Amino acid sequence: MTSAGARRGARSDQRAAAVPRSPVLRGFAPIVDRHTETLILGSFPSEASLAAGQYYAHPRNQFWPLLGAVLDEPLTELAYAERAARVLAHGVGIWDVLDICRRPGSLDAHIRDPRPNDFLALRQLAPKLHLVLFNGGTAGRFARQFVAAGFATAVLPSSSPAHAGRSFEQKLALWRSAMRAPR
Repeated sequence: MTSAGARRGARSDQRAAAVPRSPVLRGFAPIVDRHTETLILGSFPSEASLAAGQYYAHPRNQFWPLLGAVLDEPLTELAYAERAARVLAHGVGIWDVLDICRRPGSLDAHIRDPRPNDFLALRQLAPKLHLVLFNGGTAGRFARQFVAAGFATAVLPSSSPAHAGRSFEQKLALWRSAMRAPR
């Protein structure tokens, strides 16, 4: 290599080293039990969710209001542990498609080095599971895997505040329809 080429390579290495790499982030364990019939899969917890240690903790995320309206439960008024218990009582589980990734911020578009969750474990954790719903398009990219495994699936409009293309009422109608899908 010429000395000019070596200098260019060294500058390139310095620039790459100057850009911080996002830390490896790990998602949450699933909220499922042996009675879970329907599973809602998101993509990966937001920064707010990771900080709180709770699914859908961002105050503007519409997940809990949407699911509460579908299940006719006051989920937004309950403590997190009670929310999870009420959801499970309806045969609904919550998880994410990704177990580990790197992501600065909370946007799905910034996800790097993703590693999916171990979906094979679902048959043991939730033997009655037959319907898998995906909370948004990023999670929905995994739908084919679940169809191939014999599950009914649907992609829901995202509950994320970053996806405001539909009103709450429009999203709710689509969520209700998907939750009533033939089993």
